[in-house]
Amino acid sequence: MHTGSERPGGEWEGRPRTGERLQRRRIAVFLGVTFAVSWATAAVIYWLGGIDGGPTLALGIPLWLVLLAGPYMWGPAVGHVATRWVTDEGFDRGELLLRVRTRPRPWLVGWVGPLVLILAGAGLYFLVYPDLFGGMGAVADLLAAVEEETGQAVPLSPTAFLAVQFVQALVAAPLVNSVATFGEEFGWRAYLLPKLAPLGWRRALVAHGVVWGVWHWPVIAMGYNYGLAYTGAPWLGLLAMTVATVGLGVFLGWVTLRSGSVFPAVVGHAMINGGAGLATLFATAVPNPVFGPTPVGLVGVAPWLAVAAVLFVRTDWLYPGETGRSDSGTESV
Repeated sequence: MHTGSERPGGEWEGRPRTGERLQRRRIAVFLGVTFAVSWATAAVIYWLGGIDGGPTLALGIPLWLVLLAGPYMWGPAVGHVATRWVTDEGFDRGELLLRVRTRPRPWLVGWVGPLVLILAGAGLYFLVYPDLFGGMGAVADLLAAVEEETGQAVPLSPTAFLAVQFVQALVAAPLVNSVATFGEEFGWRAYLLPKLAPLGWRRALVAHGVVWGVWHWPVIAMGYNYGLAYTGAPWLGLLAMTVATVGLGVFLGWVTLRSGSVFPAVVGHAMINGGAGLATLFATAVPNPVFGPTPVGLVGVAPWLAVAAVLFVRTDWLYPGETGRSDSGTESV
């Protein structure tokens, strides 16, 4: 049974229909392949020396980073393709959510929305921890530290440096990072989320966000995103990442549902990865990254969770014509 279909006008119809059931076997195959590919890659990273360890390649690029951006992040895409092939589901063009020509607003939201929410989360973090906010002084201190470490002057003022960082986040990040983030989005948002639709979109969005968070656990346990120098490591980091992926996943799922295409979410995910570090430029220190100021911190992700809460109340905003009745999906035994 197919989960979605394409309307005659080209608009993706992803809402569950009456009597539609969870395709348990396909979900199981997808998760099995995805986790096998990604977690096996994590095992190789650990064997090579873990995060920040192991050999380096040309231009000083660490091998672990190549493995992370390659087979680890592309595990969900492999799971998507493998499941369609193994279960004879086929490759219906409408269900693959690979349309580029779609509504312009989700593209704009996917592109600019993450930066707005990242800055909102950073603002909230510095309200909670005002002693850690250094403003432009922190940016100047960062440049001075770079000059001291490299022995070369940075040919930019703090203001110009900050402007360059924002331009890179808005322009370079979507282009460069999308190659890696497509691997995740083609799995999580283009396959798992529609397959969970019979649960109702609220439950589907939360469930797929939790799965996405658990998928991160091996690299989080090795110190990715949060390091290991915090109280409760790595267990608190595993929890924080799962909470964060629910908030981020609802946003990325939203732009997918609104557009009927995975590409706005690919751009949004690329923006998150490329812009998350902007918040740290203003910090005098980051004593516990589990709380922020990046969007994977428990404080930094709060605006994303607020957006999710609004969407869960206003389901007509979540999906065109959607109503709360979609949360009564039927599940097979």
